[in-house]
Amino acid sequence: MNWRVCLENYYNHITLEKNLSNNSIESYMRDLTQFSEFNKKKRPLHIKRNDIINYINHINKNKISTRTQARILSSIRSLYDFLILENQLEIDPCKHITTPQLGSKIPVVLSVEEIDKIISFIDLSEENGERNRVIIECLYSCGLRVSELISLRISDISFSENIIKIIGKGDQQRIVPLSKTLKKYLNNYINYIRSKQKNKKNNDIVFLNKRGGQLSRVMIFNIVKKYTKLSGIKKIVSPHTFRHSFATHLVEGGADLRVVQEMLGHANITTTEIYTHLSNEYLRQEIITHHPRA
Repeated sequence: MNWRVCLENYYNHITLEKNLSNNSIESYMRDLTQFSEFNKKKRPLHIKRNDIINYINHINKNKISTRTQARILSSIRSLYDFLILENQLEIDPCKHITTPQLGSKIPVVLSVEEIDKIISFIDLSEENGERNRVIIECLYSCGLRVSELISLRISDISFSENIIKIIGKGDQQRIVPLSKTLKKYLNNYINYIRSKQKNKKNNDIVFLNKRGGQLSRVMIFNIVKKYTKLSGIKKIVSPHTFRHSFATHLVEGGADLRVVQEMLGHANITTTEIYTHLSNEYLRQEIITHHPRA
């Protein structure tokens, strides 16, 4: 079996049997394609432990982050788990290869004032000003991932019940409340701005580009980067920063961790627990800054 057939079989397996998101599938296949190119002189069933270690050493030379290395090794492990499951292999070449240790990196969080400042620098007279204001408010008010934002549909929004249905990772559904501010912005954008765009192919997608097409992840990153720079905020801000801020502000406000887990769509509450650490760090900084004995 050559690499092409092997990866096709694996792709069919994770697409049909593994309830993975499209982004996860793309990441796995990209990692494995690069791994196969590095080992193109060997067939996938002939790969040994040393071949994998050599590849890890190779990507190390390119100064790839520990987190990315861990993801790549996870992709390779997943492939060989599949081959063993299919009785193609008996010995796992990934056995005894340790995953790089990930540090507990605390994500960047914006204050409410900083979020308001970023939004205030959006020029509503610009062509996409109204749309961009709704995008940033939606990221923060609902704690959405970028993939969830760009695939959001008008039919998922209930203005009468003040809720939005979100389709998250693995096609898992969750409900988030629609705030008064976001409701006002969405109503204005959908009824008076978006309705004028040509959007026959995407007539239910909320956020469209000037040609009536669905926005890309890169476009959302560029929107956030643009207004963060204009606002003069020096933090490294990405669309996911608004999701971190959403969760942190909920925890700081006393929200139950299970509620925050539900709102974020986390499968495991241990993923949500980072926000209790963020809140503790915030309290510590406040004491250092304001207490006379600090």
